[in-house]
Formats: sequence, structure tokens, C-alpha cells
Amino acid sequence: MKKISKLLGLAAIVLSGAMLSCSSSEEESIDLGEAKQVVNMLSDPQPIQLAPEQRIFANDNNQFTLRFLKTVNDVDQSGKSFIYSPLSITYVLGMVNDAAEGETERELEQTLGFHEGGIQAVNDYCKKLIEGLPKVDEKVTLDIANAIFLNKDYTLKPQFEQDMQTYYNAKAEALDFSASSTLNHINGWCNEKTNGMIPTILDEVDPMMVSYLLNAIYFKADWASKFDQKNTKEETFTTEKGSTTLPLMHQNVLISYLKTNSYSAVILPYGSGLWNMTVLLPEKGKTTDDVIKEMTQSSFFNNPGWCETGGNYFEGYEVDLKLPRFETSSDTDLLEGGLVRLMQKMGIKLAFDSYYAEIPNMCDRPVYIDMMRQKAKIKVNEEGSEAAAVTVVGVKNESTVQEPIKYPKATFHANRPFVYVIGEASSGVILFVGKYTGR
Repeated sequence: MKKISKLLGLAAIVLSGAMLSCSSSEEESIDLGEAKQVVNMLSDPQPIQLAPEQRIFANDNNQFTLRFLKTVNDVDQSGKSFIYSPLSITYVLGMVNDAAEGETERELEQTLGFHEGGIQAVNDYCKKLIEGLPKVDEKVTLDIANAIFLNKDYTLKPQFEQDMQTYYNAKAEALDFSASSTLNHINGWCNEKTNGMIPTILDEVDPMMVSYLLNAIYFKADWASKFDQKNTKEETFTTEKGSTTLPLMHQNVLISYLKTNSYSAVILPYGSGLWNMTVLLPEKGKTTDDVIKEMTQSSFFNNPGWCETGGNYFEGYEVDLKLPRFETSSDTDLLEGGLVRLMQKMGIKLAFDSYYAEIPNMCDRPVYIDMMRQKAKIKVNEEGSEAAAVTVVGVKNESTVQEPIKYPKATFHANRPFVYVIGEASSGVILFVGKYTGR
């Protein structure tokens, strides 16, 4: 048996912006009233250059993302809206994976969608995204930052410290974990890197922790076609328990649209169109639960927004679009079992076991994951979107636009619960997944 001594904490912070929407969809001619002008939001992506094996990683990591969405949806019975960033979890567990061995490494890589690619391949993939994603679109702000706050009583292993700088651009900073100022320092980093969206990630600093590892992603973007505020009106939004009144934004746009037997969907681009939100609205007789279940069983989101599903393809449509203006906040600590339990359900078990975890290469004493948490927030308005997600992992020491030409028409009104995904179209990487219920 391995001896248990101190704690190691890891935190991942993610910030992203995105727009959400959905509604009943019918292919028909439209009288738009005030929203008469058709704006072309179709565009051609300029791809990130992923190697073939990295593209497989992206596809399979998206499956982890969608399974996470389903797991959260199954556990969260509150009926409230939520948003999370599984990519944040990927980065943090990618850092942990760098120090793992044996069956613990295998579980981490298999669950995250990296199969048995190995530490080097996982690190190279994470580095590719960390460096490449912020450069995709100059009209979109995407900042990715990593940091290691180390208990001054401990020392990181040289190879791990070098790997964190080389692949995650994370520099270790030694702090006194018994000092009250340390909490403010770590939360201050979180607040700064998320532009104030998530002001705190820790409620307290455990003096027994070995280290806190943090990943922060900040994504903020305007819609490729902004909504005119004068067309935003209070309208009925049908929830699962009745109805409420919400401000629905409105415009007529040329966007990619898809309708299946289960849902209708639109792709809403940001900036130059390389970043987008795919919104999925259940058809009559279907629910968001049905849509999420189908998403996990389909290859559609292997490249979100740009590939087919079930024989149906996205096509350019002139869409009468309505989307709610809203804010949503989420915290996995409010779910039964928290984020640790969610990860265990998904297949990561040994990394949380104080006796059997094999993570010996992080510092001078082996560690295991003891706690995880993610906070998230999103704001959606006529200009665009801004969102944030913060993931905390506590680990104990064990030891161009086209011109519209006769496009068909459809109606897509976000007036009942829907599911959404925020991703980068050319690489297929998904940053955020969520559900909006009107609550």
C-alpha cells in the first residue's frame, strides 16, 4: 500500500463566448415584419493544420465532450439551464496525464478520447490547440492561459516542470499555502484570466495541498451578423413546466440549417465564421434529453457544424431567427457527487484512488485526484456572447461571405428548451456544451 500524505490541487479555468438559440422550425416563406433584411452568415472555414492522428484525437475528444454533456444532463434533475467546458477538463487532466503511468494513464487517455496515444502525443495535441486556436480568427478574442501554484514546501520534478512550460505554457510559482494572501492571489489570477467572469475558483486554500494547476480560456466574440436591439421583444418561452416571458432577439439571416426527425439545427457564426455555435431544437414530441442522447450516438459532431448526420446535411437557408437574450451560471458542486463522481461515471477511477493511483511524476511524492469542480457562466445578447468556465481538480499526494441566391426559407425561433455547442469549425474542436431551459 502507498502512504497518503499531502494534497495536490489542480484548477482549470475556461472562458468562452457563444450564442444560443433554437425554436420550432418549418420550411416556408416568411413575413419578417421589422426584420426584413437577409444577412448572409455563410462562410468558408480556414482550417487549423492538425496532423491525421491529431484530427482523430479531436474527433474522439469530442465524443468525451458529448458523453460529458449526457452525464451531466442525466445527473442534473433541477430543470435549470447549464453550460460547461469539457475542453477545460481535458487540459487539466492532460497535465495530470503527463505525470501518470500504467493503468491510471490508460484510463485517463481512454476516457478523454486519446486511446493509448501516449503522453507525448497528448502533450503535442494540447500544445497545438493552445497555440493554434487563438490565431484562427483575428475578429475573435481567445486567450488560453495555464499556471501552477505550488506549495513552497514541495518541489516539482524537473521533467514535469519542463513539460508544463513546453506544452502548456504553465510556469510554477511557489506560495505559502498557510498564508491568507494565497487565496486572493490564486483567485486574482482566475479573475484576471477570465476577464472578471469567474472571480473565484477556490473557497479556501488547503495548506495540505501540494499544488494547484489552473487552465484558463477566455473567448469573446461578436456575431457575424449582430441583432438589432429594436427587434428584440418580450415573447413567450415555453418551459417544461409551463411558460414564461423572455426577451427574444430577432433577425432574418442566411445561415446553415438542418432538420431531422428529432431536431432542427442552425449554425451561428462569430467573427469571420470560423467559430460558431450549433443550436439544436427538439422537434414536436421530442425533448432535449432525446436530442442529447442522439448526439452521443451520432458522428455528427466529429466536426461540429460541417458534417452530416443520419443522411441529412446542413444547407444554406434564409432563416427567420429568434434567440433569447440571457445569462446562465453553473457549478458542478451543486450536482450530486460533484465533478469527481461525473468523471468516475465516465471511466476515470484509478486517478481518484488514494492507494492505486499511479501519478508519480509530478512532484517528489506521488499524487492522486481528490476533488474536482467546475464553475461556468455565459452571457448572450445582440452584440455577441461571453462565457466562462472554471474547473478545479484537487489531487492528494500519495504518496468570406457568399451572396444569397434563391435559398429556401425556414423558421427557427428559440421559444422552448434547446441544446447548444460552441466549437471551432475547421478543427472540429468543441469548447462548450450547454442546455437552455428558460430557467
